[in-house]
Amino acid sequence: MSSSSAPLKIVVIGGSAAGPKAAARARRLDEHASITLIQKDPDLSMASCGYPYYIGGVFDDRNQLICTPAGIVRDPNFFEKAKRIEALVLTEAVAIDRAAKTVTCRHLPSGETRVIPYDRLVIATGATPLFPQVPGTDLASIHTLHSLGDADQLRAIRDQGQVRRAVVVGGGLIGFEVCEALHLAGIQTTVIEKTDCILPFLDPDLARLVANHVRANGADIITGNGVAAFLGEHGRLTAVKLDNGTELPCELAVVAVGVRPNIALAQAAGLTIGEQGGIAVDEYMRTSDPDIYAAGDCVECTSLITGRKVRAPYGDIANLQGRVIGRNLIQPETATFPGITHTGICKIFDYTVGITGLSARQARALGFDIETATVAGLDIPGYMHGKLLISLMVAERGSGRVLGFQCIGPGDASKRVATVAMAIRGGLTVEDLGNADLPYAPPYSLALDHVIVSAHVLENKLHGLMHGVSAAEVKQRVDSGADCFIIDTRSPQEFEEMRLGIGETLIPQGALRGRLNELPADKDREIILYCKISLRGYESAAILQAHGWRNVKVMEGGVMAWPYPREK
Repeated sequence: MSSSSAPLKIVVIGGSAAGPKAAARARRLDEHASITLIQKDPDLSMASCGYPYYIGGVFDDRNQLICTPAGIVRDPNFFEKAKRIEALVLTEAVAIDRAAKTVTCRHLPSGETRVIPYDRLVIATGATPLFPQVPGTDLASIHTLHSLGDADQLRAIRDQGQVRRAVVVGGGLIGFEVCEALHLAGIQTTVIEKTDCILPFLDPDLARLVANHVRANGADIITGNGVAAFLGEHGRLTAVKLDNGTELPCELAVVAVGVRPNIALAQAAGLTIGEQGGIAVDEYMRTSDPDIYAAGDCVECTSLITGRKVRAPYGDIANLQGRVIGRNLIQPETATFPGITHTGICKIFDYTVGITGLSARQARALGFDIETATVAGLDIPGYMHGKLLISLMVAERGSGRVLGFQCIGPGDASKRVATVAMAIRGGLTVEDLGNADLPYAPPYSLALDHVIVSAHVLENKLHGLMHGVSAAEVKQRVDSGADCFIIDTRSPQEFEEMRLGIGETLIPQGALRGRLNELPADKDREIILYCKISLRGYESAAILQAHGWRNVKVMEGGVMAWPYPREK
């Protein structure tokens, strides 16, 4: 921009993630632009994903949530001095006049209003936590975890040490991060989930394994039951009443049932709202007004898998979108945000829970013809103290295109999810992934990484070389008394240490060829095999098929992926 022309006037509404990123990127590209950032909260650029760890006492200095990597607090003074951005905190944008190209805002402590002109405007108004519409929500000690102020209140409760029992309403990512934080504070916590399964983005068998892990760590979970009312005395919470009438005594409730996009400002300005309830934007992150951009939790974006519009209220996505906007504010139509694969991860006690793409349930609901593979194994060799990973990979049958991946366990799930996220982003097939040249050394991976093994199992299934059956399907057969012959192919020692107790016969893989006479004479009778992780089960199935048995299946993931009670 030449020094003789008037500086570009940029106004950004929202100071959490997308807004500051857009403003900072615009400043880097144009030293002379006038940039104003309007933020309703007292804080700016908050690392909201760190809130549960602050509450849980993983670190104690709240300023670490609003600091630069160099340790400087991102307050209005920092924005003014380091970035020459005017940051107005405790200030609410109340109206956008698109014809006059102005934003009216109100300073909340004083009530003073101000009209700020713009050439280009960014809306990054975020989202508001959803709340159950039930009696008692006005009682004290019912919280959400959305703002830094919420985190401060919950941290104070932790530090006071007076709460003994808490209820977390909502069994999603945030709910379980809060559950762990409260548990670290010595508070007995129960998670309430209205649907039949926690973590609804996981397929049910993996979700059950996570639930088992949570319960083993001392927290409780109630599914298939919503909150009917919050009960209290003298204005304070004393219990939560469930839909089935059960009353759970507690002194604290944290509601984490999702968020609603903050679209009122955009709606009042006449901007187009999408079918999913977020502000509609194009690939440049422009709204229906070419001089107004929007990003973060308040917008809709595109699924790279289905092409459909979705909402993705994630901090990393908000930052990516803000960066695209920052460039387009200065150099219009030069940066695009193509869409998302819905990749996410969280820590739940000693488990990592990671996802990318579609679950099997979501893929089927969307009309995809899919095949899946459930695999259990170590992240690195046992002699390097490898830890368990259990995953489920989803692919499209005809094309072999990878559609989704879920990975849980105490092992390093993060890099496996990241690998598959990029495979989905690139439209890769199971065969592509099965031949991937990934980094290998014993401290970091097996010779065939968990992702590659998952792709190999899925490839075998797609080619008809393996017929898999899930733990849920085996449980269903056992419970219904189905006529199937179940073989545990592990060693006698393994069988003695841990066994399912579902009517199985122990025939170790090495002894199988010599004991074929113990198998059903009817070669069409269903035979289900498994081992610890089902590699031996797969190899044993090949032996039986070679000897004429025609209905042989492998229980995927083996004993390690069995989410139901065991005999031992």
